[in-house]
Amino acid sequence: MLPFRPLLRRVTHGVTLGVRVLVLTPDERVLMVRHGYGPGWHLPGGGVDVGETAEDAARRELLEETNVAAEGPLALLGLFFNAGFGGRDHVACYRAPIYTCGPLPKPRFEIAEIGYFPLRAPPPDVSGGTARRLAEVRGEAPVSPLW
Repeated sequence: MLPFRPLLRRVTHGVTLGVRVLVLTPDERVLMVRHGYGPGWHLPGGGVDVGETAEDAARRELLEETNVAAEGPLALLGLFFNAGFGGRDHVACYRAPIYTCGPLPKPRFEIAEIGYFPLRAPPPDVSGGTARRLAEVRGEAPVSPLW
C-alpha cells in the first residue's frame, strides 16, 4: 500500500487556487480589507469555487467583501506561488480598472474592516503578498513569482 501513498496524497491534497483584486482609485488609493480571523491588511479576495473561473471568483469575492463591482474585463497581474499555505497554493491577482462602489458593508466576522490607503503609504501591517504587489505596481520591485 505504501507505493500508492504519493498518488493518494496528490488526489486528496490537490492544488488550491485563490484570487485577489487590486482596486486603485484615480487618486492612487488602494482598497484593502482586514479579516476578522487574522492579522494585517490584504487585497480583497478568496478561494475559487468548483466550476468557477478565477476571474469570476475575483469579481464575486470583491463584491461580497467590499460591495465594489468590477466592470469590464479584469487585468491579470500575475499568478503567484503561496508557499505559506500548504505548499500547493497559488494566487491569481487581478486589477479592476473599471468598477462601481456601493456603500461599504458593515464589519462582520470575515471582514472586520475595509479601507482605502495611499498606494505609496500603505498601513504598516499590510500582508507580505499585498506589500509585494503594491511595490510592483509602484515600479519599486520586479515582479516576484511568490505571493
